[in-house]
Amino acid sequence: MDAAVSVRNLTKRFTGVTALSEVSFDVPQGTLFGLLGPNGAGKTTLFSVAAGFLRPTGGTIEVLGIDVAEISRLRGRFSMLPQDAAFQGGIPIIQQLDMFGRLNGFSASEARAQAINALELVGLGEVARKNARALSHGMMKRVALCQAFLGNPEVIFLDEPTSGLDPENARSVRDLIRGLGKDRTVVLSSHNLQEIQDLCDHAAILNLGRLEICASMAELTSSNFLVRIVLGQPLTREAEQSLLALPVVASLEKTADTDLNLHLELSSPDEKDAALKAINKTLVIDHDLVPRSMHEGASLEARFLEITGGSFDGASGT
Repeated sequence: MDAAVSVRNLTKRFTGVTALSEVSFDVPQGTLFGLLGPNGAGKTTLFSVAAGFLRPTGGTIEVLGIDVAEISRLRGRFSMLPQDAAFQGGIPIIQQLDMFGRLNGFSASEARAQAINALELVGLGEVARKNARALSHGMMKRVALCQAFLGNPEVIFLDEPTSGLDPENARSVRDLIRGLGKDRTVVLSSHNLQEIQDLCDHAAILNLGRLEICASMAELTSSNFLVRIVLGQPLTREAEQSLLALPVVASLEKTADTDLNLHLELSSPDEKDAALKAINKTLVIDHDLVPRSMHEGASLEARFLEITGGSFDGASGT
């Protein structure tokens, strides 16, 4: 696929800190692309360089073949939603969206039409003349998406668009991103790994300012799996050795006397059920250890933790 976004040897240094170090990857056109990494990995710095808020120490980001150093040439074709996007509390939403449309180069009438259409798309046509302070947090997240999609841009960056939302509103925003991104390229940053796995078809993982991997979601999740097990009694040394002897078990991590994480290597996702049965037999039949619970971790989560050296606590996001 042709690249909608090309990052080449991107480096950004602050006093005493290297936030990004020679990062290079491509975002294929027409994809939903996830940008992942623990806190301090460099995601926000990369977004800030792409937006023109920061100048890189070295390297480039090109969007649609144009260096973001000349970001004015991308007006109307490239948009970004920062995580902390805010609206003026005392000004009607429609007027603020009008302003963003005018900044994108639309005439007054075109900007108004774009604003009304964007509000309708997110199901908020009735709030057009309300002040921002009258809207809930979930509504404001959806209004912020309007800003990002004004003018039908070809490439959109969204930084933590569901951060701070309750599950129902987060699901609504994900549905909007999925629907509105069908004919665009969307780069999505999130700490919720399950969200990225559900939405995106490609992803890159940053860690400590360096690119660890960039691949399709199928490649990232094809062979990695993680299972968290809580036993009714402590794991014995003999049982631990038996688990490690199973061909599907790549590694074992004890997080407590009765708690363990198993990292599995599967040649295909179809092997998962057989692997879980083998693990259960080893524990219950061979060593008389009955699991109180077995939590199957998302395979993207397993790969992420393998790359970043994190520990899994059973949560759906990291």
